[in-house]
This record gives sequence, structure tokens and C-alpha cells, in this order.
Amino acid sequence: MASPLLARSTTQGFPNFDRLVFVDVSKHFGRHRALGHVSLECGTGEVLGFLGGNGAGKSTLLALAATMLEPSSGHIRYSGRSARERGPSLRGNIGLLGHELQLYPELTARENLEFFAELYGLDQVSDRSSEALRHAGLSSRGDDFIGGFSRGMRQRVALERTLLHEPRLLLLDEPFTGLDEGASSALVERLEALKRDGRIILLTTHDFEVAELVLDRAMLLRAGRLLPFCQTGGSLRARYLDAMRSELNPGRAE
Repeated sequence: MASPLLARSTTQGFPNFDRLVFVDVSKHFGRHRALGHVSLECGTGEVLGFLGGNGAGKSTLLALAATMLEPSSGHIRYSGRSARERGPSLRGNIGLLGHELQLYPELTARENLEFFAELYGLDQVSDRSSEALRHAGLSSRGDDFIGGFSRGMRQRVALERTLLHEPRLLLLDEPFTGLDEGASSALVERLEALKRDGRIILLTTHDFEVAELVLDRAMLLRAGRLLPFCQTGGSLRARYLDAMRSELNPGRAE
């Protein structure tokens, strides 16, 4: 199934932005609160990470940033303008990589990339696909079927597919899940390059060691709420555990 973010035009002429801002954003599904009163900012060249257990609201937050969902209350701004003000073309400046990699196992790596490049309405499809394979470190495997790739290899192809249209905002939902050490290191290097290139990157992760390497800031979500979280002092894992202890035992003296 093709991504709902796909657009039939190139990123040229798309409205650009250099900052994503959430202002008191909440999202409800019926009586269930998936996200409650979240405020945050992230700018170009920054990697902002979200920590938290299953059901904390991390995926909902990314879906809201991607314009796949609308807030129940509050506002999301892309350099001061809402998604509605920027119009449908805003999605052409957003790349989302979710849990489902959205690759076709019966196609080769190159065919997958070319298929999505055509859906985006991009020109120079063959050249773009070759460049994507180069960034993925898989130039020699371009004519091999995706179905025979390891999880790490598929993840690298899926990331480059997400980047084909050169989005300003990159949203990654648990991108390190299931990767071995080598694949994780390669992804960290790619994210560092994208950061230097001025992308705005939001990601969710359970991997504290990787998070220490790649994140500029971390935020902690629990039951849809952002918890107070110290950005300095001690390891990320230790700060996470301290924040969780304070949340679960609010009267406990430090």
C-alpha cells in the first residue's frame, strides 16, 4: 500500500519551513486521550527524540506532525503557519517512515525506489534511484529482490525511499528496531548527514545507546503526556528512570 504522504509533484516550489511547533496539542479517539496538551519545538539541523513505552502516544505525535491526523485541540505550526494555511503541498516536504516499511518483496530494490519516485512525480527517476541505493550502501544489490534482504537492508532502502523527494521534515517511528549493530551504526551516520543537511528530524526509539549518539534532545511521553525530563546530567537511561520514578512516586523525596 502506498504511503498517504505521496504527492504527484516535485518538492520544487513547495512551501518551505525551518521550524515545527506544537502548541498545547491534544488528540482524542472517542473517549480515549492519545495525546494531551503537548507543546514542543524542533528546528533545522536538530534531532528530537521521543522515549516512552507502548501506548505512550509517540506514533500519534508523529502522525499529527505528518498531517495524517488533525489535533482535537491546540495548534501545529510549520514556521508559523498551520497545515491548512500551507495547503496540501505541505506533505511534499514531509517524509514519514513508520513500522511498516512499505516495500514490495516481489520487486527489486531499484524497482521499489523507481516505483515510489514515479508516485511522487519526480523526474530523473533512474538517477534518483541509483543515488538512493548509493546512500543505502546497496549499489551492488539494486537488482536483487527486496524479499531476500535482511531487516537492516530493507530499513536502509525504506529510509532512502522516504527521502526521495528531499523532505524538510523527517519523521521516523522506531527506525532502529530489529537492526544489528552494523545496521544501527550505518543509520546513525545517515542521520548525522541529514542533520548537517538542515533537516528537521523527529524520531521515536527504545534504544538508549543509539539515542545517546543521535539525539540533540529527548522528550519523555507517558499516557499521552510529556513528563518533566532533565536534558543534562547522567546517562539518558538514568535520566529516563529518574523521570519515571518521579512520575510513579510523586511524593518521594529525591
